[in-house]
Amino acid sequence: MLTWFIDTLQKYPEIAVMLTLLIGYLIGKAHIKGFTLGTVTGVLLVGIAIGSFHINIPSETKSIFFLFFLFCTGYGIGPQFFQGLKKDGLPIALFSFIVCCSSLLFCWGIASLLHFETGTTAGLMSGANTCSAIIGVASNTINELDLNDDQKTTLVNQIPIAYAVTYIFGTAGTSWFLSVIGPWFMSGSRAKLIEQTKELEAKVSDAAEEEDENITNAYDQVAFRAYLVSAELAGDGKTVREIEDILHEKKRLLYILRVRRSGKLYETDSNFIIKPGDIVAIGGQRSAAIASEALLGKEIADAELLTFPVQSATVIITSKAANNRPLKEFTRHPEFHGISIRKITRSGIEMPLSAYTIIQKGDVVEMVGIQLELDKAVAVLGYKERGGVETDIVYLAGGIVAGTLFGSLSVHFGNVPVELSTSGGALIAGLVFGWARGMRPSFGYIPAASQWVLTKLGLHVFIAIVGLSASEGFLKGLREEGLTLFLAGAVLSLLPMIVALFLSKYVFKFHPAIGLGACAGAHDESAPLLAVQDALNSKVPALGYTVAYAVANITLTTSGVIIVLLMHKGR
Repeated sequence: MLTWFIDTLQKYPEIAVMLTLLIGYLIGKAHIKGFTLGTVTGVLLVGIAIGSFHINIPSETKSIFFLFFLFCTGYGIGPQFFQGLKKDGLPIALFSFIVCCSSLLFCWGIASLLHFETGTTAGLMSGANTCSAIIGVASNTINELDLNDDQKTTLVNQIPIAYAVTYIFGTAGTSWFLSVIGPWFMSGSRAKLIEQTKELEAKVSDAAEEEDENITNAYDQVAFRAYLVSAELAGDGKTVREIEDILHEKKRLLYILRVRRSGKLYETDSNFIIKPGDIVAIGGQRSAAIASEALLGKEIADAELLTFPVQSATVIITSKAANNRPLKEFTRHPEFHGISIRKITRSGIEMPLSAYTIIQKGDVVEMVGIQLELDKAVAVLGYKERGGVETDIVYLAGGIVAGTLFGSLSVHFGNVPVELSTSGGALIAGLVFGWARGMRPSFGYIPAASQWVLTKLGLHVFIAIVGLSASEGFLKGLREEGLTLFLAGAVLSLLPMIVALFLSKYVFKFHPAIGLGACAGAHDESAPLLAVQDALNSKVPALGYTVAYAVANITLTTSGVIIVLLMHKGR
């Protein structure tokens, strides 16, 4: 039975790839006392194990999947990457770039000191910085070196060994460092930093008086309620606008949507007169809607009054008039009457929400309201994301073709040819095409679900094939350099974070919570961000993460080319 199974895998290597994904994902996502190996590492290790059966897979196969991964990665972060190069995001972008450059220099120094081979150094850079893209970029660069095929194969097979040994500490160690040591360094203690973060929340939150409310709860839950208007509120009669102004002054971001008077239902506008005894349908943030009896009057169960069509819309911010403006400017905007904002995401990361949250071009905003009101609000903000699941294949394939052609061009420095490589070109094309789509969302639609599949599947199939191909030399390399590699990876993971903390506190002088988010972004990994947010019980660190992550993703991926050239030149 075993012989038949092995023969089948050898005859049909596609089965081996899918089996590697199946088992690797299960192992990588398994939680053992709160610890997870990670799906990339899980797939890599399973691929190495199955590869011991001598599975032969053409090397070109993995390149196709890697191009999907790189292009969609660039596509997803393109708007935030270019936004970060502008004035408002420049400090964090520069911070992230410096941290990543320090990591490259530390890697070069450590590898030179320990006499690591070129492939081992590239894997060290990839694993310690948790940047899986370096594996592919470095492999492509090695294959362009003036070496024979056996030498290239040896160096390329060293990369996954070093990656597997160093990745675990790169993720878990850095998460611990930023969530435990980071708060102590930035503020003296975790408790003090939590207090400072709450102070920042209070400054930017309309709901600051609600001590138990996190800043992320200001707008992200929407509710509709009916209230019997009291004489204290309406007096002899007040307009809808006057009552809403009173509610807003009391930090209740609520809107009057419909009215029942003497049994009849009325639609309202800003000049409609509300009288004592009217039953009003209000909508807005949940925390305000369910705790407003003292202001509005007694809550009433009126199903008919609250039965009206409410829709949600997902909007990409493209308007120059909306760019870099706080949400509070839209609460009194005439085109935003009755509109509640449920969520804002930037580079796939949910942003903390308050009246002072700044929206930027490329942000994705989820809004709730009556259809007519939604259409007016969408026109102010940008482009309503269309539904459906159909990907613009022409845009996707065209971007990859343009990027790979550009990356294949060579520039000679003396007698040394240097090229971006097809993988680097695909990443740059993804950035540009993602940015272009953010500016003109009417074309180039790649749904978030499609991006996720192409990114995850592209990377993990690539890693699976890498593992299947590198199996023979893995155990030998692990025995020879395992402990040394692990320690080198730990040092390389932490040194740039130490630099990052110093830069954040003493040079750029970021708010401590935002600075820790920027440190996590500069490490190109969401796990440290989640650890920091959990430690501070706040999503404020996400404000520093997105631009830092976008810049780090590009800088670290590019470092895969640079570290190979530096190590090869030094030989």
